[in-house]
Amino acid sequence: MATTALVTVGEYLATSYRPDQEYIDGQLLERNVGERNHSHLQLEILLFFAQFRETLGLWPFPEWRVQVKPARFRVPDVTVVRGYPPERILTHPPFICIEILSPEDSMSSIQEKIEDYLTFGVENIWIVDPSRKKAFWADADGIHPAAEGILLAPPVQMNLAAMWPEDALS
Repeated sequence: MATTALVTVGEYLATSYRPDQEYIDGQLLERNVGERNHSHLQLEILLFFAQFRETLGLWPFPEWRVQVKPARFRVPDVTVVRGYPPERILTHPPFICIEILSPEDSMSSIQEKIEDYLTFGVENIWIVDPSRKKAFWADADGIHPAAEGILLAPPVQMNLAAMWPEDALS
């Protein structure tokens, strides 16, 4: 859902949005967030990656602006980087971008995000669908189901089955 008025990069960067919005070639795009299942998985994923800060130097960040092109800013649900970054806005490819789907997300919007991440050089792109309890990874060949709900980004292996117990996501 884009606004009709074009916004400059400077205006976008100088403005706080709640929730944050993505910026695509002058247009603001609302993000689908705020539901329990989405928030629950985002928390679980952040906690999972937090354990690797000391041992592997991997830092997870929720909803951090990533500048994938000069006039394109994406806001992944979780961004994982190697080492603690000095940047206010991420301008180099992260280790992992994770998108948690909401019921309102469309396949075309997810594919466009994946294309931006791939062009930018993101090594690992994960898509998590809490309503279907499924996970996927993406590369230049397409979107692939995660075998048995396990997402890999060596040396990390995340088993999503443990993150969506029946009572929490029904």
